[in-house]
Amino acid sequence: MGLTGAEVPQANLGEAEGQGVDFSIDYHQSFNKDLWMISRVNFTYATSKYVKYEEPDYTETPWLSHVGQKLSQPWGYVAERLFVDEYEVENSPYQGSATVMAGDIKYRDINGDGQITTLDQVPIGYPTTPEIIYGFGVSAGWKSFDVSCFFQGLARRSFFLRTTSSATQYSTMPFQNQTQLLKAYADDHWSEYNRNLYALFPRLDSEENVNNRMQSTWWMRDGSFLRLKALELGYTMPASLTGKINLEKVRVYASGTNLLTFSKFKLWDPEMGGNGMGYPIQKVINAGIQVSF
Repeated sequence: MGLTGAEVPQANLGEAEGQGVDFSIDYHQSFNKDLWMISRVNFTYATSKYVKYEEPDYTETPWLSHVGQKLSQPWGYVAERLFVDEYEVENSPYQGSATVMAGDIKYRDINGDGQITTLDQVPIGYPTTPEIIYGFGVSAGWKSFDVSCFFQGLARRSFFLRTTSSATQYSTMPFQNQTQLLKAYADDHWSEYNRNLYALFPRLDSEENVNNRMQSTWWMRDGSFLRLKALELGYTMPASLTGKINLEKVRVYASGTNLLTFSKFKLWDPEMGGNGMGYPIQKVINAGIQVSF
């Protein structure tokens, strides 16, 4: 007497390959005794994919296979929009719940079997690990003045607004494990008075709405951004002045970190990804004086 399992892989297989490019460039130039400049650029592109993966036979549903996909590629449902009314719900593929109503997320029936199941999940967006990381900056001086700045950024990365909570990350779903409501959701959600089929937040339910919590393109966001990471302005007093007070060097400066961020995502800092309820990245501004005796 023996036991068998359905669709159990027969071997422990796994193989992946990766490729990419990484470089940095530094440039130094003194134009004359009063003007100088130092610039730098760094760039990293890294991608990888599964060559072999321990999984069932997906010949008839190739979009479910990990083979050929990125290592951190997310899977999810394709959200078309919100349902218009109950008539459309009844005449659309079964969403897997009898409580789906107007204002809930409508998913695409990928395999055309008339119902939304895990067989309709497909690779969506970019990997959750950025494939491109880069930075560039410049430092320059003219006579007694100096300035330096550095930008950093990343691209080809997706993340998802969290619809469930964990031990370290809180959900953005209204009133789950918290009493707060994101102002963005309050200002742009589907309701009987605002039947916007592309509202930021779907119908608010008094009970857990599993249909609207599933990982899909509805909650997916572009995680790329460019940030002014550091900026510093300085002025060094002439030696003819500092020498009179027996000082070797006096420099006054103002500096800042995380001053500007350029991103399509506006709800919170994109570097936080889907953990928007976490502690935010701080913007810091300093001013000071450096004295050498």
